[in-house]
Amino acid sequence: MDRERQILACSGVLYPPEGFPPERAGAQVWQAMQLSGACRPRVCLIATAVGDSRECIDRWYDRARSFGDAVLSHLELFVQPNVPDVRAHLLAQDVIFVSGGSVVNLLAVWRAHRLDAIVRECWEAGVVLAGQSAGSLCWHLGGVTDSFGDDLDAVSDGLGFLPFSNGVHDDLGDQPRRRRFREFIAAGSLPPGYATEDGVALHYVGTQLHEALSVLPGRNAWFVEADGPGRHRQEAVPARCWLPLQGTRR
Repeated sequence: MDRERQILACSGVLYPPEGFPPERAGAQVWQAMQLSGACRPRVCLIATAVGDSRECIDRWYDRARSFGDAVLSHLELFVQPNVPDVRAHLLAQDVIFVSGGSVVNLLAVWRAHRLDAIVRECWEAGVVLAGQSAGSLCWHLGGVTDSFGDDLDAVSDGLGFLPFSNGVHDDLGDQPRRRRFREFIAAGSLPPGYATEDGVALHYVGTQLHEALSVLPGRNAWFVEADGPGRHRQEAVPARCWLPLQGTRR
């Protein structure tokens, strides 16, 4: 039976609240593992957005190992792929998890290596695509990025697997990404889309949002669309807190 197409587009926890358990930092990887339905999921990290940082890769392995029996690997593209057949390796996975970092650099390098076509093939074959920050933005039509600088810019050449824009780290208060995402949508620079507060993930089945999931209580996703010239409207999508101690959902 064909597996359904799934994407888990996450905002990681940039600023952990007081009392946040360190072991919960990798719980979004666990969520993606559970969505795959595999008893011993094969999970591959792609850390292109941080230039295949060894520190990032090692930290991911440490966190992912704490969530049960999985077959873990990673794909490096710098300075050349670390596996002999990139397509075969990725198609053999149950989950592909993409790190945060620079979404602009990620898109450029992936397209140079034709990885954009390969990950689409994986998605269509039922491999769960997941990731945080840049690893969330990339699956959408576009979003807000700090790849060019702290002023934040709109990026509009995402992979477009999902027909929405995406905002990450969309927290209330002084988080400029929240304001800029709404400004770009109101101005028509970005199409309507979904934003996620820290710790929240968008679970898409096919190309439609199925539900919002979180590793923190009381968090929301947001649907944002233009509402006349220079204006926007938004609707909260409450996120279900789903953690390893609460068991699986399938």
